[in-house]
Amino acid sequence: MTKKKGLYMISVAAKLAGIHPQTLRMYEQKKLICPSRSIGSTRLYSDEDIERLKNIQKLTQKFGVNLAGVKMILGLNVDMEQLRKKIDEMEKSFDEMREEMEYEIKKVHKRYKKEIVLIPKGKLVRREIKER
Repeated sequence: MTKKKGLYMISVAAKLAGIHPQTLRMYEQKKLICPSRSIGSTRLYSDEDIERLKNIQKLTQKFGVNLAGVKMILGLNVDMEQLRKKIDEMEKSFDEMREEMEYEIKKVHKRYKKEIVLIPKGKLVRREIKER
């Protein structure tokens, strides 16, 4: 999770998230939230932190999830986001490889005057091209 610069002190963050400042301290102790710190060690909460706090409240209040469950869910969300990024990278790489293969197939096509078609399961099919 990328951390944005801290913007709000604990009292403001607590109001924005709708929870008591002591609850924020407890969440930090349980490693559910990790606010940045000022030079004087004052906790500084970002907009991202506020959203995370609201998600924690929603999970605990609306869905009755305990804090251990919240920690697991939040960790799984981070893992899932990393997997989504990896899938996007793989799809991009696949598209680039497919374009390269299509280019190479066209070169072979011109050279041997045969049509080579790539079908979904990766098998090659060759057909004679009829001269016109």
